[in-house]
Amino acid sequence: MSNDDPKVRRTLQLRFTLPSSDPAQLIAMIKAAAPFYQMFGKADVRLLQNVDDPAKFIQVIEYEADEDWELNRQRIASDARMQTYLQSWRTMFPGALEIDVFQEV
Repeated sequence: MSNDDPKVRRTLQLRFTLPSSDPAQLIAMIKAAAPFYQMFGKADVRLLQNVDDPAKFIQVIEYEADEDWELNRQRIASDARMQTYLQSWRTMFPGALEIDVFQEV
């Protein structure tokens, strides 16, 4: 990623429910995936736990990436590293995993 290329800032939200309210395994996975998050570009990752329903979580990934890279999300979604990462996420969650990508306005 070149410093001269135009950048876009995005916020990715993943909403999910764990079988229990203990986030230890999830936190370990997030820490192990830190290099993967940097594939997006400069990335900050947070994990939020619902106070009223502790089994519900939101992971927030704020990243800045090259505009060309971000605009080709279909290619990124088919990337082998991305597929492996998403597959490991899916094994952790018995329910739906909701993913949204936002931009600041």
